[in-house]
This record gives sequence, C-alpha cells and structure tokens, in this order.
Amino acid sequence: MHSMASPLLAVILSFFLPGLGQFYTGQFLKAVLLIVLAVVFGALSTILIGIPFYILVWLYSMYDAYTAAKST
Repeated sequence: MHSMASPLLAVILSFFLPGLGQFYTGQFLKAVLLIVLAVVFGALSTILIGIPFYILVWLYSMYDAYTAAKST
C-alpha cells in the first residue's frame, strides 16, 4: 500500500477514471480490473445497457479508493 495515501486524492483520481485511485493506493490488480470494466461498460453505454453498470463501477471505485487510502 502507498504510505500516507490521501483519501481525498484517491477519490478524485477514481472520479476521473475508475481504478486510478486503486493504483494510487497500491491495489494494482483491482485497478486493472476496474479500468477494464469501466472501458467495457463505457462502450456498452452506446446501447444504454452499460450506463447503470458503469455508474456502479465508478461509484464502487471511488468508495473503495477512499476506504483503502483511509486505512493506510
């Protein structure tokens, strides 16, 4: 884990791209998974089905990045 990780910065990074906050907090495998999911659901949003899934991945990414940074 990243020492002295800022929860606010982790949330901001995940706000812009799901998974970036996980990279910041040292959760590399989870970061790659969230980025892949965000890309897939982002692409599926062109046919509307991906929108709710993208939003779920986005919100989870921000929450998880915050809690991971807070626990360091």
